[in-house]
Amino acid sequence: MHLSTLLALPFLSLAAAQADIPLGPRIRSVLSQAFTGKYTYPTSLTQGIIPKGFHSHNDYWRPVPFYSALSVGAVSVESDVWLYNGTLHVGHEQAALTKERTFDSLYVQPILSVLRAQNPNSSFLTAPTRNGVYDTSGGQTLYLFVDVKTAGATTWPVVVKALKPLRDAGYLTIFNGTSVVPGPVTVIGTGNTPLDQVQGVSPRDYFWDGPLYTLNTTYSNITASVSPIASADFEVAFPKVRTESFNATQLAALNGLVATAHAKGIAVRLWDQPGWPVGTRNAIWRTLWDAGVDLLNVDDLEGAADFWQNKG
Repeated sequence: MHLSTLLALPFLSLAAAQADIPLGPRIRSVLSQAFTGKYTYPTSLTQGIIPKGFHSHNDYWRPVPFYSALSVGAVSVESDVWLYNGTLHVGHEQAALTKERTFDSLYVQPILSVLRAQNPNSSFLTAPTRNGVYDTSGGQTLYLFVDVKTAGATTWPVVVKALKPLRDAGYLTIFNGTSVVPGPVTVIGTGNTPLDQVQGVSPRDYFWDGPLYTLNTTYSNITASVSPIASADFEVAFPKVRTESFNATQLAALNGLVATAHAKGIAVRLWDQPGWPVGTRNAIWRTLWDAGVDLLNVDDLEGAADFWQNKG
């Protein structure tokens, strides 16, 4: 159920757990006051939403980018950006771009708005807070993957500049030159993001999407302070998985990839898994999760949330 639905139907969401038990008029009257007056609180925007280890792939395709992923508990979202005339436009391809759909309007400002709601000014505070977007887990960072589609050398500096509202508010995860200081949002450049504009730069508040398949060869010098997450195309290593199980060789390869990354303190994401048949998709999700993959790459947000709640 989307966040907007939950907020619009407070009584139904509260009563769903006892849908088979008729409620008396007095308790119904009390429950109808949910989310009003003393029954609400400053950080309740994401009340009850449990963070889940999946990545909202091509998030800008959602009915409401970022918020749709937030409503089901995704801890990672992805924005493809194209630089035109100094502005970062968001879309999967050039034909999908519009003047209104920008990185700032679809991601930076909405994320900033949610974080302000989760970190309100209050006379009860003894120190400033740096809560994340989820009320149920304030320490959970939101991974914001920025997939650079235009030339990386010229686009990435504009991405860094565009992060200024989140930076000024103190909400970004930082590498201070010696260690990583976690924050409510961890920005990871992918696509055409140039490694030389990330590795060796300090201090900085952005990271690089590591190449999972070559962490122990070509990119063996990549550390978690450069790449907190490493990704790879599932189809490259596992092109023949069309059933609901991996063979022994495939499982060994998967376990090896995860072990290499985790030994460096780097989390793992695999993208481009089969989305259909649904049974195959879910079985692959289960295998990946059991093997220690940290972020499941998800196109069907509701399917992923239901997967966790049911057979997953």
